[in-house]
Amino acid sequence: MRTAIGTRENMRVLEEFESGGLRVEVLEYEKLCGLTAPSMAQAVYFMEQQHIRARQIALYLTDEKVTVNRGAMSYFQGNLQMVSGVTVGNALGRMLRGAVTGESMSQPEYTGTGLLVLEPSLKHFLVLELAPGERVIVDDGMFFCAQGSVSVRAAAQRTVSSAALGGESLFQTELTGPGIIILESAVPMSEIDVIDLANDTLRVDGNFAVLRSANLDFTVERSAKTLIGSAVSGEGLVNVYRGTGQVWLAPTLKVYDNLTAALCPPPPVSKKD
Repeated sequence: MRTAIGTRENMRVLEEFESGGLRVEVLEYEKLCGLTAPSMAQAVYFMEQQHIRARQIALYLTDEKVTVNRGAMSYFQGNLQMVSGVTVGNALGRMLRGAVTGESMSQPEYTGTGLLVLEPSLKHFLVLELAPGERVIVDDGMFFCAQGSVSVRAAAQRTVSSAALGGESLFQTELTGPGIIILESAVPMSEIDVIDLANDTLRVDGNFAVLRSANLDFTVERSAKTLIGSAVSGEGLVNVYRGTGQVWLAPTLKVYDNLTAALCPPPPVSKKD
């Protein structure tokens, strides 16, 4: 089934992926043409010069199923049915995880044949296909959509200290293949360093690892063997990944955080009399 969504004059198809009964199109709006305020037009003009454009995901299903992040659906067409994904068997577990993580208890599932279009975003979409049994853990808020053959669950950190000191949540999203997964990222793939570990150790100063193989051991440790060494290096604690697998790092996240803090400071707190 194919529609004209990817053939609008102001829209182009950035990437296409296909697996089983699922075809994915990553779409990009060339321009936002519905602006009415001059100040908004000025802001959008400079955004476009920096290639900050609205993007959207179109999913073409043929007797297929997809799991979508709650609130991500824009519209769907054809013989598709939506269910909440909550059953009697998993309702209690999802409720408890939701109370701890703040994640939605239900992640809608769409099944059948038709077109499903997800909400546009100014962020970037990363699309990858997991092999059978391949497990990855993604950063909070990145999960956007997955093929029905992919298992989506909340995975607990092995230790509370790793979560607290490493700047990570106690629970993160674990995805198990096979199938396509779509992640919503603050940075494009061109700004992500994919680090391959083969029975090796990776130490990272900060929590800008956006994805890692689930079999890797994750801990938080001093940057040096001694407290004095850590103090001299100026690094203190670092996130440590050990084993065989991949870690995806987004170093430029720190740059954007610093720019946001400098250019968009929080409003002053008013003092009460």
